Amino acid sequence: PPPPPPPPPPPPPRDSIRRQRQMCIRDSHQRRLPLVMAPAGSKPLVLVAACALIDAQGRVLISQRPEGKTLAGLWEFPGGKLEHSETPEHALTRELEEELGISIARSDLKPLTFSSFSYPDFHLLMPVFACWRWRNEARAKEGQALAWVSPAALGDYAMPPADELLKGLLPSLVECLRESQGCI
Repeated sequence: PPPPPPPPPPPPPRDSIRRQRQMCIRDSHQRRLPLVMAPAGSKPLVLVAACALIDAQGRVLISQRPEGKTLAGLWEFPGGKLEHSETPEHALTRELEEELGISIARSDLKPLTFSSFSYPDFHLLMPVFACWRWRNEARAKEGQALAWVSPAALGDYAMPPADELLKGLLPSLVECLRESQGCI
């Protein structure tokens, strides 16, 4: 008869698991950001949430990354990195208030798609939501330029690689979601 299979490896010590769960990185504002531990030799995973804010004319709001930031001058969908223990919806409500001065109910954020892109030092995973309802007028609170553009015109704007992947998908996804959700 064949020999029995080897026993499974022992589980990692509990303090090792606790350290992995608590690992985070700090952003330029010294906020703790979750860092999902990847297998040895691979890049860390950074979670960022983004939102396609859509006005009554069907235009989408994009913002230009200001000078002094990584990827300055490129246009992106508003949003930002998830802080420790945040959901994407919570991160978006916080980030959109900080960046644009608008207030959004989490129930008004509709899951749309996601982007997954490997940058040189990390891998970015970005859930993207659509939103047709918010309070207050969007204004640039962090020195960024803002533009309301038709989804079909997104190709005219240079974007970071993770956002670039969404340009071709967004027009049909937004229309499909709008019809199925009965959005304005």
